[in-house]
Amino acid sequence: MSLQRRRGQIVKVWPTELVTDSRGNEQHIVDMTSEPYRVRAIMIPQRSARAEVPGQAQINVTRMLVDADLPNVNLWSRVEWRGILWDVVTPPAYHHGTRHTRHWSIDIRERPDG
Repeated sequence: MSLQRRRGQIVKVWPTELVTDSRGNEQHIVDMTSEPYRVRAIMIPQRSARAEVPGQAQINVTRMLVDADLPNVNLWSRVEWRGILWDVVTPPAYHHGTRHTRHWSIDIRERPDG
């Protein structure tokens, strides 16, 4: 584990589960009833736009770097960081390296109701 991820911030990551809806379609949904993974992560701000007037959307996207050993984490997962819920907006990108440097980078976006 790199030095930055060892000293990173604690985040909660909820995995997804595969469920079948009433029509027989399989769907991935976030499993908020399960115990979330508690991991240390590096947070790198990517882009943001503040809503200046009512009706505008606020955008806050951050890249999260975590160890590459989280099962069932994908686009439908959810993250809690600093008491705010975030959606995963890009699939986890695997970056291969030595045991100490391999990691996932995941872009997350603050939920509007967060």
